[in-house]
Amino acid sequence: MKILLQTALLVFACLLTLAVDVARAERIQATLTGYEENPPVSTVASGQFQGQISRNEDFIDYELIYNDVQATVTQAHIHFGQLSVNGSIVIWLCKTTQAAPAGTPDCTTPSGVFTGTITAASVVDAGTSSQQLTAGELSEVIAAIRAGAAYVNVHSTLSTGGEIRGQIRAGRRR
Repeated sequence: MKILLQTALLVFACLLTLAVDVARAERIQATLTGYEENPPVSTVASGQFQGQISRNEDFIDYELIYNDVQATVTQAHIHFGQLSVNGSIVIWLCKTTQAAPAGTPDCTTPSGVFTGTITAASVVDAGTSSQQLTAGELSEVIAAIRAGAAYVNVHSTLSTGGEIRGQIRAGRRR
């Protein structure tokens, strides 16, 4: 009986520790519309991006959902740029024929749902020396998200610069 009680207490303590670790994950989210594109786009398309930054900031679990894109979706990514300013691609979320990192899933048209885990290996070079964000710098991407300087957008053949976009907002640690 005593061993059974000790085992039950140990299992309870482990579950409580796990629940606390999960609860400390920081939520991030963005609502994607054509109005946030630069310049704005008149479209019926919409989307949502949501995720959680891990407690130790080693990864971000995410989900990207977009609907009713008006032409063939060509790519979706996270960019390094503040509201109303275009910035460089730092993380690919889906692609078609564009050169993208290995393992990037193919985009779907007119709607799509993509889930995954972003790690340091997911971060690509920002492509311009003026932005000074290089491949593998997940901590810099997380800092940009927290500062309001990262956005998600979905590109199409009709709107090559992006059809829908949303600035990523960081929430409280839960």
